[in-house]
Amino acid sequence: MRQRKVKNEKARLEAQKHNIIFNAKDLKGKWKEYARDELNQDLVEVYLEIGCGRGQFLASIAEQYPNNYYIGVEGRSSIVLRALELIDEKKLNNAKCIFSYIDDITEYFDRCELSGIYLNFSDPWPKKRHAKRRLTHRRFLEGYKEVLKPGHFIEFKTDNDDLFDFTLEECAACGFKIVECTNDLHSTDFDARLYITEYEKRFMLLGEKINYCKIQV
Repeated sequence: MRQRKVKNEKARLEAQKHNIIFNAKDLKGKWKEYARDELNQDLVEVYLEIGCGRGQFLASIAEQYPNNYYIGVEGRSSIVLRALELIDEKKLNNAKCIFSYIDDITEYFDRCELSGIYLNFSDPWPKKRHAKRRLTHRRFLEGYKEVLKPGHFIEFKTDNDDLFDFTLEECAACGFKIVECTNDLHSTDFDARLYITEYEKRFMLLGEKINYCKIQV
Protein backbone atom coordinates (compact mmCIF):
# COMPACT_ATOMS: atom_id res chain seq x y z
CA MET A 1 0.00 0.00 0.00
CA ARG A 2 1.38 3.41 -0.96
CA GLN A 3 2.07 5.68 1.99
CA ARG A 4 0.34 9.02 2.19
CA LYS A 5 2.66 11.95 1.95
CA VAL A 6 3.02 13.66 5.31
CA LYS A 7 3.84 17.34 5.49
CA ASN A 8 7.34 18.00 6.87
CA GLU A 9 7.78 14.28 7.50
CA LYS A 10 11.57 14.29 7.44
CA ALA A 11 11.86 17.20 9.85
CA ARG A 12 9.22 15.77 12.16
CA LEU A 13 11.00 12.40 12.27
CA GLU A 14 14.24 14.18 13.05
CA ALA A 15 12.52 15.92 15.96
CA GLN A 16 11.47 12.51 17.33
CA LYS A 17 14.90 10.84 17.23
CA HIS A 18 14.90 10.56 21.02
CA ASN A 19 11.96 8.15 20.80
CA ILE A 20 13.54 5.88 18.15
CA ILE A 21 15.80 2.95 19.06
CA PHE A 22 18.39 3.03 16.27
CA ASN A 23 20.75 0.30 17.52
CA ALA A 24 18.09 -2.35 18.22
CA LYS A 25 20.13 -5.33 17.00
CA ASP A 26 23.05 -4.26 19.16
CA LEU A 27 20.81 -4.43 22.21
CA LYS A 28 20.14 -8.15 21.82
CA GLY A 29 20.74 -9.71 25.23
CA LYS A 30 20.81 -6.27 26.89
CA TRP A 31 17.18 -5.14 26.76
CA LYS A 32 16.57 -5.54 30.48
CA GLU A 33 19.55 -3.34 31.26
CA TYR A 34 18.48 -0.82 28.62
CA ALA A 35 14.95 -0.59 30.01
CA ARG A 36 16.24 -0.44 33.59
CA ASP A 37 18.52 2.49 32.72
CA GLU A 38 15.73 4.28 30.82
CA LEU A 39 13.35 4.03 33.79
CA ASN A 40 16.01 4.20 36.50
CA GLN A 41 14.57 1.19 38.31
CA ASP A 42 15.15 -2.53 38.70
CA LEU A 43 12.88 -5.45 37.75
CA VAL A 44 11.58 -3.97 34.50
CA GLU A 45 9.46 -6.23 32.28
CA VAL A 46 9.88 -5.64 28.54
CA TYR A 47 7.02 -6.00 26.04
CA LEU A 48 6.93 -5.74 22.25
CA GLU A 49 4.18 -4.71 19.83
CA ILE A 50 4.95 -5.76 16.26
CA GLY A 51 3.24 -3.44 13.80
CA CYS A 52 2.38 -0.68 16.27
CA GLY A 53 0.78 1.55 13.65
CA ARG A 54 0.01 5.03 14.94
CA GLY A 55 0.73 4.00 18.50
CA GLN A 56 -2.66 4.25 20.17
CA PHE A 57 -2.41 0.81 21.78
CA LEU A 58 1.27 1.21 22.62
CA ALA A 59 0.79 4.60 24.28
CA SER A 60 -2.33 3.51 26.17
CA ILE A 61 -0.81 0.43 27.74
CA ALA A 62 2.49 2.18 28.49
CA GLU A 63 0.57 4.96 30.22
CA GLN A 64 -1.36 2.42 32.30
CA TYR A 65 1.76 0.46 33.35
CA PRO A 66 4.58 2.99 33.87
CA ASN A 67 6.86 0.41 35.50
CA ASN A 68 6.92 -1.79 32.39
CA TYR A 69 8.82 -0.98 29.19
CA TYR A 70 7.07 -1.11 25.80
CA ILE A 71 8.71 -1.27 22.38
CA GLY A 72 6.75 -0.70 19.19
CA VAL A 73 7.93 -1.92 15.79
CA GLU A 74 6.76 -0.15 12.64
CA GLY A 75 8.39 0.01 9.21
CA ARG A 76 6.33 2.74 7.53
CA SER A 77 7.77 6.19 8.12
CA SER A 78 4.52 8.16 7.84
CA ILE A 79 2.87 5.77 10.33
CA VAL A 80 5.65 5.42 12.88
CA LEU A 81 5.85 9.21 12.96
CA ARG A 82 2.34 9.36 14.45
CA ALA A 83 3.31 6.81 17.11
CA LEU A 84 6.44 8.73 18.01
CA GLU A 85 4.55 12.00 18.29
CA LEU A 86 1.90 10.37 20.49
CA ILE A 87 4.59 9.01 22.82
CA ASP A 88 6.03 12.53 22.98
CA GLU A 89 2.66 14.16 23.53
CA LYS A 90 1.95 11.87 26.48
CA LYS A 91 5.49 12.38 27.83
CA LEU A 92 6.04 8.64 28.16
CA ASN A 93 9.50 7.51 29.25
CA ASN A 94 8.62 3.80 29.08
CA ALA A 95 7.83 3.50 25.35
CA LYS A 96 9.95 3.79 22.23
CA CYS A 97 9.85 2.54 18.64
CA ILE A 98 12.07 0.52 16.36
CA PHE A 99 11.66 2.03 12.89
CA SER A 100 12.04 -1.14 10.83
CA TYR A 101 10.39 -4.32 9.60
CA ILE A 102 11.41 -7.40 11.61
CA ASP A 103 11.62 -10.69 9.73
CA ASP A 104 13.60 -12.65 12.32
CA ILE A 105 12.87 -11.59 15.88
CA THR A 106 15.87 -13.56 17.18
CA GLU A 107 18.17 -11.06 15.48
CA TYR A 108 16.87 -8.42 17.90
CA PHE A 109 16.08 -10.29 21.12
CA ASP A 110 17.85 -13.05 23.03
CA ARG A 111 16.25 -16.04 24.73
CA CYS A 112 13.65 -15.15 27.36
CA GLU A 113 14.13 -11.38 27.03
CA LEU A 114 10.46 -10.49 26.50
CA SER A 115 7.52 -10.81 28.86
CA GLY A 116 4.89 -10.43 26.15
CA ILE A 117 4.29 -9.81 22.44
CA TYR A 118 1.29 -8.00 20.97
CA LEU A 119 0.10 -8.56 17.40
CA ASN A 120 -2.72 -6.15 16.63
CA PHE A 121 -4.48 -6.26 13.26
CA SER A 122 -1.52 -7.65 11.35
CA ASP A 123 -1.59 -7.77 7.55
CA PRO A 124 -3.64 -10.91 6.73
CA TRP A 125 -1.74 -11.70 3.51
CA PRO A 126 -4.87 -13.49 2.18
CA LYS A 127 -3.30 -15.34 -0.77
CA LYS A 128 -2.14 -18.86 0.10
CA ARG A 129 1.23 -18.37 -1.53
CA HIS A 130 1.89 -15.52 0.93
CA ALA A 131 1.07 -17.55 4.06
CA LYS A 132 4.68 -17.49 5.27
CA ARG A 133 4.49 -13.70 5.50
CA ARG A 134 1.71 -13.80 8.09
CA LEU A 135 3.04 -12.82 11.51
CA THR A 136 1.34 -15.85 13.05
CA HIS A 137 2.88 -18.35 10.63
CA ARG A 138 4.78 -21.04 12.53
CA ARG A 139 8.14 -19.68 11.35
CA PHE A 140 7.38 -16.48 13.29
CA LEU A 141 5.75 -18.30 16.20
CA GLU A 142 8.87 -20.40 16.78
CA GLY A 143 10.90 -17.19 16.99
CA TYR A 144 8.46 -15.68 19.47
CA LYS A 145 8.72 -18.83 21.58
CA GLU A 146 12.48 -18.41 21.76
CA VAL A 147 12.52 -14.78 22.89
CA LEU A 148 9.60 -15.00 25.35
CA LYS A 149 9.96 -16.05 28.96
CA PRO A 150 8.42 -19.47 29.67
CA GLY A 151 4.80 -19.13 30.75
CA HIS A 152 4.46 -15.70 29.18
CA PHE A 153 2.25 -14.71 26.28
CA ILE A 154 1.38 -13.51 22.82
CA GLU A 155 -1.84 -11.49 22.43
CA PHE A 156 -3.40 -11.42 18.97
CA LYS A 157 -6.30 -9.35 17.61
CA THR A 158 -7.76 -9.31 14.11
CA ASP A 159 -10.96 -8.50 12.25
CA ASN A 160 -10.06 -11.13 9.65
CA ASP A 161 -11.78 -14.46 10.34
CA ASP A 162 -9.58 -16.45 7.97
CA LEU A 163 -6.41 -15.13 9.57
CA PHE A 164 -7.80 -15.93 13.00
CA ASP A 165 -8.57 -19.54 12.03
CA PHE A 166 -5.12 -19.84 10.47
CA THR A 167 -3.53 -18.48 13.66
CA LEU A 168 -5.30 -21.00 15.89
CA GLU A 169 -4.16 -23.84 13.63
CA GLU A 170 -0.55 -22.61 13.63
CA CYS A 171 -0.55 -22.22 17.41
CA ALA A 172 -1.78 -25.79 17.82
CA ALA A 173 0.92 -27.03 15.43
CA CYS A 174 3.59 -25.26 17.51
CA GLY A 175 2.31 -26.64 20.79
CA PHE A 176 1.17 -23.32 22.23
CA LYS A 177 -1.51 -23.22 24.91
CA ILE A 178 -4.44 -20.92 24.11
CA VAL A 179 -5.62 -19.47 27.43
CA GLU A 180 -8.15 -16.93 26.15
CA CYS A 181 -10.04 -17.08 22.87
CA THR A 182 -13.11 -15.34 21.46
CA ASN A 183 -14.68 -14.19 18.21
CA ASP A 184 -16.17 -11.16 19.96
CA LEU A 185 -13.62 -9.56 22.28
CA HIS A 186 -15.75 -6.65 23.42
CA SER A 187 -18.51 -8.89 24.70
CA THR A 188 -16.05 -10.43 27.20
CA ASP A 189 -14.38 -9.21 30.37
CA PHE A 190 -10.86 -9.95 29.04
CA ASP A 191 -8.34 -7.22 29.87
CA ALA A 192 -7.39 -7.01 26.18
CA ARG A 193 -10.59 -5.07 25.46
CA LEU A 194 -9.31 -2.15 27.55
CA TYR A 195 -6.47 -1.14 25.21
CA ILE A 196 -7.57 -0.54 21.65
CA THR A 197 -5.92 0.39 18.39
CA GLU A 198 -7.13 2.97 15.91
CA TYR A 199 -8.33 0.16 13.61
CA GLU A 200 -10.16 -1.48 16.49
CA LYS A 201 -12.00 1.72 17.37
CA ARG A 202 -13.10 2.07 13.76
CA PHE A 203 -14.38 -1.51 13.62
CA MET A 204 -16.24 -1.10 16.90
CA LEU A 205 -18.03 2.00 15.59
CA LEU A 206 -19.13 -0.09 12.60
CA GLY A 207 -20.44 -2.79 14.92
CA GLU A 208 -17.90 -5.35 13.71
CA LYS A 209 -16.64 -8.09 16.02
CA ILE A 210 -12.98 -8.50 16.98
CA ASN A 211 -11.29 -11.90 17.09
CA TYR A 212 -8.84 -12.31 19.96
CA CYS A 213 -6.65 -14.96 21.51
CA LYS A 214 -4.01 -15.04 24.22
CA ILE A 215 -1.35 -17.67 23.70
CA GLN A 216 0.93 -18.96 26.43
CA VAL A 217 4.37 -20.33 25.63
